[in-house]
Amino acid sequence: MKNINPINTSAWKKLQSHFNEIKDIHIRDLFFKDTDRQKNMFLNFHNKIFCDFSKHRINNQTIKYLLKLSKETHLHDAIELMFKGKKINVTENRAVLHTALRNRSNKPLFINGVNIADLIDSELMRIKNFSDLVISGKWKGCTGKRITDIINIGIGGSDLGPKMVTESLRMYKNHLKLHFVSNLDGNHIINVLDKINYETSLFIIVSKTFTTEETMLNAQSAREWFFKSSYKKDKASVSCHFIAVSENINQAKLFGISKKNIFQFWDWVGGRYSLWSSAGLSIVLSIGFNNFVELLRGAYEMDMHFLNREFHENIPVILALINIWYMNFFKTETEGIFPYNQNMHNFPAYLQQATMESNGKSVNRLGKEVNWTTSSIIWGAPGTNGQHAFFQMLHQGNTLVPCDFIIPMFPDHDLLNHHERLMSHFIAQTRALAFGNDQDSNIKNIKLLDIDMNKKNIFLSRFKQFKGNNPSTSIILKKVDPFSLGSLISLYEHKIFVQGVILNIFSFDQWGVELGKNLASDVYCELKKDSITNKYDTSTNYLINLYKNK
Repeated sequence: MKNINPINTSAWKKLQSHFNEIKDIHIRDLFFKDTDRQKNMFLNFHNKIFCDFSKHRINNQTIKYLLKLSKETHLHDAIELMFKGKKINVTENRAVLHTALRNRSNKPLFINGVNIADLIDSELMRIKNFSDLVISGKWKGCTGKRITDIINIGIGGSDLGPKMVTESLRMYKNHLKLHFVSNLDGNHIINVLDKINYETSLFIIVSKTFTTEETMLNAQSAREWFFKSSYKKDKASVSCHFIAVSENINQAKLFGISKKNIFQFWDWVGGRYSLWSSAGLSIVLSIGFNNFVELLRGAYEMDMHFLNREFHENIPVILALINIWYMNFFKTETEGIFPYNQNMHNFPAYLQQATMESNGKSVNRLGKEVNWTTSSIIWGAPGTNGQHAFFQMLHQGNTLVPCDFIIPMFPDHDLLNHHERLMSHFIAQTRALAFGNDQDSNIKNIKLLDIDMNKKNIFLSRFKQFKGNNPSTSIILKKVDPFSLGSLISLYEHKIFVQGVILNIFSFDQWGVELGKNLASDVYCELKKDSITNKYDTSTNYLINLYKNK
């Protein structure tokens, strides 16, 4: 990919000048001046996803300059490099091909002389055959009983993605009970183990390297619990209850898992993009293989939209450009994600990792420090809960927060009155944020003959004023089904990629995760010693010694 600092482009300079002209214009005035605004700022994906970005502090000129920025930073070339399997993850010398995992075209794709399309199809068939056995009850535990509980042990992308998908698609789930264990805190694994029976439980240990501390310690505790619970302690009994998903097959075998129980994914699949691979085995076990294929198909169709659509009608590109506009010109620091669907309550957490681990960088692709913003802080919660928590700040605070509102048009339940009321709140919130209210309307009914009451009402009207001009995107799914959810996840993946390309950073490494892990290993060794620790700063020494003297 080209190394072009965005602030050096002519488009960036034009955007800065344009920002100075538009920054104080109210969204309501933008609508007043452009009667076709909503029509021109609305995109439709296969009648499955509808995206309205008209309630943003932008106009047609803003979009023109942002599109020019994408051209000057060679975004189109970068997209093609990713889909062709070029090693765009330069610091790890890897290709980035989570898109290949959902490629339904059956076209060959060669990496280092190997057709990875064949590898993917082969692994998919293994997943299908295995999941069919477990779901049907033909896969038995060591005492001959059917599996009833699936325990996914992983962290980060090996946890957040599968957990978010299985919860979002809970209306498609079968009889199997899903549990997810990620935290190093022993409470997490204990809380799950207390609920299950060793005879009917299946553990899936998901770790790319099979050395991740949190995952492996939880896996070891699960294995110890199994051996304490079971009177059968041989390898054959373990093979009935422990599955591995890893790139490191040898390490998984050393753990005691037989090779036939090891599902593979590859170094060109990043952890936070791995739910499409065998790391999504828990998804398949929850909703069935056919629904998993629909999830892949939805993602693939969004991939094709991203790859082939002109940028002015390309949803991931447009949303990424708008976010760059806010981060670097309005200097916003956060971005709110609000799914108006309770089953999608973990979607903001999923996007936290996907966005902040990808683009939370401070050096460009040449290793030099940047002086522009590369990532928003992602946060959010389901509506309408958020309305009774932090929306007060969104409406009347002095911090600008661009927001994404997400809702299905058709609910996955039959309480239609609930959904219509939910939809009314969804629409009303985006309108209230954008347009606010008119101060005069708060005092128009004041009784002019009552001077004291008049003063009181004028005073109170100040507290009931909503300035508006708060931006949001409305994303309406036809329904939360496997296809649409797959498309939505893919949309955000590509939005993140576009931002990384234009802002000249590497989005697919995560070296920032490593320092704390390495220091933790060193501190752990200190905690095991009897002597007083003096090797660190005074604060760290104090905390270690405080723990030792407990």
